[in-house]
Amino acid sequence: MDGRISGGPQVSAVRAWSFTAAMAAVAWLPLIGFLLLIAAGGLVWGGWQMIALPMLWLLPALYTRAVLPDALPGRAVRPDDEPELAALVRDMAERTGFGAPLLVRIVPEPAVLTYRVRIGGGHAYALLLGLPLVRALSATHLAAVIAHELAHERHFDDRRTRALLAARVALAERLEGRLRPLAPLAAPLLRATQPWPWQEELAADAEAARVVGGDAAREAVERVAVIDAAFDGIAQDWVEDLVEEGSYPVDLYEAFDLALQDPLVRARAAREDAEEEALDVYATATHPPTAVRTAALPHTGTGTGTGTSAAYGSAPLVLRDAEVVAEWCVQRLACADGPGGTLQAGGGGGALRPEDLKPVRLLQLDADRFRLPADGGHRAEALAAATGQSSPTGALRAALDAVADGDWYGLARRMRPQLRWLPAAVRRSLGCQVLASAMGAALVPLLLEAGWSCTSRWMSTVLTAPDGTVVDLYEVLVTAVDGGDPAPVHALLDKSGTEKAERA
Repeated sequence: MDGRISGGPQVSAVRAWSFTAAMAAVAWLPLIGFLLLIAAGGLVWGGWQMIALPMLWLLPALYTRAVLPDALPGRAVRPDDEPELAALVRDMAERTGFGAPLLVRIVPEPAVLTYRVRIGGGHAYALLLGLPLVRALSATHLAAVIAHELAHERHFDDRRTRALLAARVALAERLEGRLRPLAPLAAPLLRATQPWPWQEELAADAEAARVVGGDAAREAVERVAVIDAAFDGIAQDWVEDLVEEGSYPVDLYEAFDLALQDPLVRARAAREDAEEEALDVYATATHPPTAVRTAALPHTGTGTGTGTSAAYGSAPLVLRDAEVVAEWCVQRLACADGPGGTLQAGGGGGALRPEDLKPVRLLQLDADRFRLPADGGHRAEALAAATGQSSPTGALRAALDAVADGDWYGLARRMRPQLRWLPAAVRRSLGCQVLASAMGAALVPLLLEAGWSCTSRWMSTVLTAPDGTVVDLYEVLVTAVDGGDPAPVHALLDKSGTEKAERA
C-alpha cells in the first residue's frame, strides 16, 4: 500500500508529525493546565489529597478508553440476510482494490464511515451505512458513497494520516462551548492542516467517479449533503419531541422519506448546509464545501468497464429485513446505551427500555404539530422577552424598529447569549439568522389567522397567501434584517390585518 492515489495529498512526514504533535498539545492544554494547577496546590499546601482525588477521578475513564474494547455500533448485516446489499459492497470493494475483511453494519443516522476493528486477534474493517441513505439514495448513488469511503481506507490508511486527522478532530472538539480562549492557538493549526483532509476527500471523490462515473458521484455528494442536513433538522426533532412524552415514531423513516420528496424541504436542507459551511471560521471541517466537491468532479457519465455499478439502477436498494431494521434504528435514536444493558432516554436521565416507550405513527398525528421549526413557540417567546413586549405584534414591531435603526444585533444577542463567544466574523451572520427565525415564529400565527395556509406539510415558514402567492418568510426576514429594510415585513403584517386593526 503506497498511501497515495493520483490527486491525493503529498505530505512531508516531518511536517505531518510536527502538526500532529502541536494540535495534540493544544487540544490537551486545558486538562494539562488543570492537572498542573492541582499538583502545584498539593506541593504548596502539602495536601496529597489534592493530587490523588483528581487522579482517582480520571483513572476509570483512562482505563475504559485504553483497555475495554469498544462495542461495534449499528446492526450487523449478514450476506445471507441482505444478499443485494452484500453484493453491492463486495463489488465496490473489488473495484476499489479493497481486499481486507469487511463487516457491514446499519446505523440510524445518515452516516457512511469505515474504521479498523480487532476481531479474534486479527484486524478487519467495519463499514457503517446510515439507514436514511440506504433508503433515500439510488443503488448507484449508494455505490458511489461506499466507493468513496473504501477509497479512504484503501489509499490513506497509514499511521501518519490517521494520527493527523485524529489530532484535528480532538482539537476541533475543544473549540466547542466556552473554550474560545484556545482559538488563537487552535485556529492557525486547523487552517494550516485543513488542505490535507480536503485533498483526501477530493481524491476519494475522484476514485468514486472512476468507479461509478462522474455524474453519479456528483449527484451522490449533493444528495448526501441534503439528506444529512434534513435528517438533523427534521427527524431528530421529531424523535426528541416524542421521547419527552414517552413515545417513539415507528414510522420515522417512512415519514422522512416523504419529507425528502418535498422540494421545499430539500431547498431548506441545502440552504442550511451552505450556511453551516459558511460559519466554519476555525477551519474545523474535514470535508470541503459541497459546491467545491461537485465542481471538482468530471462529467464522465457512468463508470467504465463491464458490469459497471450503474447497472444497479436509479431505484433505492431494498432491504429484505427493512421493517425490523427500521424499528431497531428508531429505538436506538430514541434511546442511548446505558449501564447494565438498559437504555437511557434521549432527553432525560433515567433508565429506560424500548418497551417503556409507546409506539406512535407520525403520519397519523396532527400535521401542524411537526412542522418546522419545532420550537417556534419558544422562539416567539424569546423575541417577546428580548423586546419587552407582551404581544407577538408588539414584539415584531419593536424588532422591525431595531432593524430600521441598525441595532438589531443587540436583540439577537439577548435571545442567544452564546453569540458573544463566537468569532466576530460570524456573529452578524448567525445573529441575523437567530432574529429572522424568531420573527418568523411570531409572524406565522398572525398570517395563518388571516387566512394564509402552510404550503408544505413539513414546514411552517413557507406560506401560501389567499391569492395563491407562495412566500418563504425566512428568506424575506433574512433579507430584511441583513439589508436593514423592514418595509417588506411591514407589508406582510399589513396583509395579516394586524397593523390596520391597530391603526384603526
